[in-house]
Amino acid sequence: MIEPWLGKLELVAIHDDTPELVAFGEHRLAVDQVSPTKVKRTLEVVRHLLHLAARKWRTEDKQPWLPIAPPLLEMPKDPHPRAPYPVAWDEQRLLFSWLPKHLAEMALFKVNTGTRESEVCGLQWVWEQHVPELNASVFVIPGGHVKNAEDRLVVLNQTALAVVDVRRGEHPTHVFSYRGEPVARMNDTAWQRARPEAAQQYETELGRPCRPIFAQVRVHDLKHTYGRQLRSAGVSLETRKLLLGHKNGDITTHYFAAEIGELIAATGRICAAKGTPSIALLRVANG
Repeated sequence: MIEPWLGKLELVAIHDDTPELVAFGEHRLAVDQVSPTKVKRTLEVVRHLLHLAARKWRTEDKQPWLPIAPPLLEMPKDPHPRAPYPVAWDEQRLLFSWLPKHLAEMALFKVNTGTRESEVCGLQWVWEQHVPELNASVFVIPGGHVKNAEDRLVVLNQTALAVVDVRRGEHPTHVFSYRGEPVARMNDTAWQRARPEAAQQYETELGRPCRPIFAQVRVHDLKHTYGRQLRSAGVSLETRKLLLGHKNGDITTHYFAAEIGELIAATGRICAAKGTPSIALLRVANG
C-alpha cells in the first residue's frame, strides 16, 4: 500500500518531513477514510524497516544500509479517540470465558496488575524476585522492555499470583506461552472473535442490555479497568501511579520490603472488593 509512495526513494530520504510520507498519511485518512490506527500500523512497519537497515542489515562490504538510525517517525493521532472502557466484574467473567485458556490467563493477569500488553507478552521468569521478608514475589521488568524506559515493578495480588502459579513449568523463559512458544500479542484473532461472541450472550448472562462498546473492548481497556478498580477500592493516587507503572523517576528495584508490602496490600484490595476466590475466573475461562 505504501510502496507507490516511497518505492523510488532512497532510505536516507525517509523521515517525518518526507513529502511522500506526509502525502501518504493525508491520502489514507482523507481519501481512503481509514482510521489513524491503520495508518499508524503502516508507519510502524516503515520505522521497523529503517531501524533494521541501520542496525542489522549489511551490504556486501559489511556496511549498514543506513549510516545512522533514523529519528522516530511521528505516529498520527486520532482526532476523535475512543474513551477508555473499564470492564465491570461480571463483564470480565463473561468475556474471559470466551477466550482460550492461555489468553484468559493473560487477560486475568493484566487486569490485576495494570501491565501493558507488551509487558505481559514479554514477561520472563528471570525477572521474578522473591521478597523473603514478605514471603512474596514480584517481577521487575528491565527498562529496556518498558514503554517509559524505567524499570517496572509488577506487584502481584492474590489473583495475579494464582495466574503465575498456574503458568509455572509451562515454558522455560516466558511466563505466558502457547504451544511451546512465547505469545507475541494478546490482540489476536481469538481476542477479536471472543468480544462479539460474549456480546451476543451479554443480556442472557448478565440480565441487562449490552452496550455496543462491549463488543469492541480493547486489550488496553484492562489496564484502565485496573486503575478504576484501585480507585474504587480507595487506593491513593500516588500508589495507583506506582502500581500502574507510570513514569515517576523512582527506581523500582530500590523499594524497601515494607514499601513493597504496602503496594501488595493496596492491590490486594481488588480481590477483597470482588469477594471471589482468586482462581475462580480461571476456572470459568478454562471451562
